[in-house]
Amino acid sequence: MITAQMVNELRTMTGAGMMDCKKALTETNGDMEAAVEFLRDKGIAKAAKKAGRIAAEGLANVYIDGNKAAIIEVNSETDFVSKNENFTSMVDEIGKAVVEGNVSNLEEALKAKTSEGTVEELIVAKTATIGEKLSLRRIEIRTKADDEVFGTYLHMGGKIAVLTVVKGANEEVAKDVAMQAAAMKPEYLNEESVPAERVEKEKKFLVEQAMEEGKPADIAEKMVAGRLKKFFKEICLVDQAFIKDGDIDVKTYVKNNGGSVLDMVRFEVGEGMEHRSENFADEVMSQLNN
Repeated sequence: MITAQMVNELRTMTGAGMMDCKKALTETNGDMEAAVEFLRDKGIAKAAKKAGRIAAEGLANVYIDGNKAAIIEVNSETDFVSKNENFTSMVDEIGKAVVEGNVSNLEEALKAKTSEGTVEELIVAKTATIGEKLSLRRIEIRTKADDEVFGTYLHMGGKIAVLTVVKGANEEVAKDVAMQAAAMKPEYLNEESVPAERVEKEKKFLVEQAMEEGKPADIAEKMVAGRLKKFFKEICLVDQAFIKDGDIDVKTYVKNNGGSVLDMVRFEVGEGMEHRSENFADEVMSQLNN
């Protein structure tokens, strides 16, 4: 006989819905371990059904383990779910597995071990429990030397996450640089890291602009050089005006504190992805119906 206490115990163990738990126990003749496996198998089916749905909300975060750091983005379908403790604890579990595991790319990260199987298995299980498509979208791994420091900054509780590597300065300076990147959205670290084709495209645009303004060739050339410099100040982190002191750029701020910026990674949740269009009431109802 399947009792309410058994159903409740299985719900506590798996986080699955009451009817799913009752069905699992019925199918397995009350065997608790077999019922857990039944729900895991069912979770795989649920995850497959959700694979084509849009998941562009979620959280980004940074995890540090000694001289190694990982920045990750984990997606959900709705912002409502991304605030759920079940989801946030999953993100932390994934982050810990990624930074502590010997991984260098997304494929390896999905195979990293967690307390609930691999990262991929954890995501499948949580998809069944939470009722939305969940996915690990991307990761970046960075390492540092002993004379270097990591800087981290999260904006809006993890909608934007930034990881910086700074040499010669302290963590406070590195965090200031990360905050700069979060606020000003630089595309590149410095001029050298801007792809040549991007520079040439901008140069061509600026030359055409100067010619349309009827400027002589020599004046146009100087104008293009000046405007290109302004272009770099907009898209390159170290060349941007420092948000805490607009009289200096980021490179000068860090140099004044005995350091230099070596690297920067900025993740903004859902950037470049198609987003769901539904209002908050529909979002809440979708949660209640799962």
